[in-house]
Amino acid sequence: MKPKSRWLLTDAKLTTATNWIAVFVLCALLFWGVRTLWIRLNYAYTNDAQVTQYINPIISRIGGYVVSVHYQDHQIVKRGDTLLIIDNREYKYEADQANASVYKEHAEMNVLSSQKHILMEEHESLKKSIAANEARVSKQQLEFDRYQFLYEEKSATAQQLEAVKATLDVYKSELAALQHKLQASQERVHDVEVQKTVVNAEKNRLSAAAGRKHLDVGYTIVRAPYDGMIGKRSIEKGQMISSGEVLGFIVNAETPTWVTANFKETQLRFLHIHDQVEVIADAYPDRVFKGKIISISPATGSSFSLLPPDNATGNFVKIVQRIPVRIELDKKQGEQVLRSGMNVNVSIAKHKK
Repeated sequence: MKPKSRWLLTDAKLTTATNWIAVFVLCALLFWGVRTLWIRLNYAYTNDAQVTQYINPIISRIGGYVVSVHYQDHQIVKRGDTLLIIDNREYKYEADQANASVYKEHAEMNVLSSQKHILMEEHESLKKSIAANEARVSKQQLEFDRYQFLYEEKSATAQQLEAVKATLDVYKSELAALQHKLQASQERVHDVEVQKTVVNAEKNRLSAAAGRKHLDVGYTIVRAPYDGMIGKRSIEKGQMISSGEVLGFIVNAETPTWVTANFKETQLRFLHIHDQVEVIADAYPDRVFKGKIISISPATGSSFSLLPPDNATGNFVKIVQRIPVRIELDKKQGEQVLRSGMNVNVSIAKHKK
């Protein structure tokens, strides 16, 4: 009888312990259910959310031979840090050649300026010669008028009048020749001005080309466009690259980190711009990140897809759509721990419009 009583006593204790465990589990489930119901009633919640950051490619603007690479995988860089260097000798030679062309045009411009100066001196000299010849013609004209009067009065011979007339004609011819030279001199000055305009335009064109060549020399050093972190390194020393080739990716650390949360369309009435948001990352379940809504998409995510759904095809199944919502995290709060693409859970206190 004693062994039987011992077994009965043990079964009673086991039953009691099992009952207590069942009560504890029931209470835990009840607590979890009440808490979940309370959250659902008071918060708009979604776990369809990811951390997002600007990730831009590092692109070479020129092609060439890679001399050295100055970054590693996942390295933190600052704005202006040298990432890689391309052999710049060919680009320097082209820049020097462009500079030589500019210097040549500059020298030609100086030559034309000197020619213009000489022509202007000749022009002034011709003006003075014309003034002197005009005086000689005026004097000779008076002399001719006098001899013509004397000839009419029979006081001078025809031979004397003809000699004075011949001298007057010579002076007039010399004056006409000087005036013609003056006009030609003016045209030569104008031609020089036109040539200077052409040379100056060519000089400006070559200067722009030289500036472009110098830009190419500067592009042989690829620098970080902003503070950030490099992704996977995909370039090595000695490699030939082409213009526009993607050399890697950099995550921008200068812009705030944000969360793209895809809420159901039935939750949209509870969301407003500048609403405070709580974010819990799957990687850090014990930390709560604060943020605020800064924008709500004007359309559902499926509307922006390559092939948006067409409900007029006859086969219609109603599916609750998702609205992308951008949530900006408090500055500096999640930059060190959150990474682009991480899954997070977002909760927003409900309040109707």
